[in-house]
Amino acid sequence: MSDRLPPLTALRAFEAAARHMSFAKAAAELNVTPAALSFQIKSLEEHLGQPLFIRLNRAVDLTEAGRTLLPGTSDGFNALTAAWRGAKRLTDSTSLTVTAGPAFTAKWLAPRLYDFAQAHPEIELRFSASLRIMDFNRDDIDVAIRFGYGPDTGLYSEPLSREWMTPVMTPTLAREVSQPSDLLRMPLLHDDSIAFLSPPCDWNAWFNAAGVVADVTSGPRFSQADHAIDAALSGGGVVLARASLAYQDIKAGRLVAPLMQGISSEARFRFICPKGAETRPQVAAFKAWIMAQADEIGAFSEGRSITPVEGIV
Repeated sequence: MSDRLPPLTALRAFEAAARHMSFAKAAAELNVTPAALSFQIKSLEEHLGQPLFIRLNRAVDLTEAGRTLLPGTSDGFNALTAAWRGAKRLTDSTSLTVTAGPAFTAKWLAPRLYDFAQAHPEIELRFSASLRIMDFNRDDIDVAIRFGYGPDTGLYSEPLSREWMTPVMTPTLAREVSQPSDLLRMPLLHDDSIAFLSPPCDWNAWFNAAGVVADVTSGPRFSQADHAIDAALSGGGVVLARASLAYQDIKAGRLVAPLMQGISSEARFRFICPKGAETRPQVAAFKAWIMAQADEIGAFSEGRSITPVEGIV
């Protein structure tokens, strides 16, 4: 039996018809007439030597051969589409799509968008706020910002400045705080988005580093870091916030970090892209910009007592 492949157009017609289970819908997707699509599928069946579809009165179904052919055909066209998108992106130097978690997008990227736009008016920046693991080719993503330990195998990865946590609150609440133990009289907000850190970087770890004996488990809990910070902004309590996410609100005076104690983790925000893509003009420009912004936040820790909480690597 010959392994010579049939024409790509015939395989495309089959894949679309099998996915829709409709010749009419497949023809509309491919912008051809139903008769032309039927001809392509018929030529494919002749090439194979057996039918791929069972033609019913108002529907179609796959034969055993059709069911065998479909998965590989779909995977093949998906791979071709991803490769084509990746190759086309190499010719595009005017747009940049960045994916980051919802909290980082809301508290870090969005407030600084104007600054980047002013520095690089030639680049159209697009955000995709998601914690889903992205495929750089399939999902049309150029850069990912992710928080954790890594490793980012097979990718270009650059850590941003050291991440650390400190209690933040409104200026009104801050007037009642002069030492760490004062926080025990206030509602303590919990950011569960970093519950995966090991050892934990939670309130108990912070009080321990501050030399206060406390077992703190009660208080409102939030699955997203930006929601916990927003609760603190509303005066709902004190949050042990990642400095990178709370910095803009602190800089604007909406929140205050009155105590000098902080804790840090080995976990970092990382700049991630495919290897080699870091030299593309818009990726390199975004990398240089975000590193400079991260250094400004890193300088915020100067003069503070930051206790490392040893984490896994």
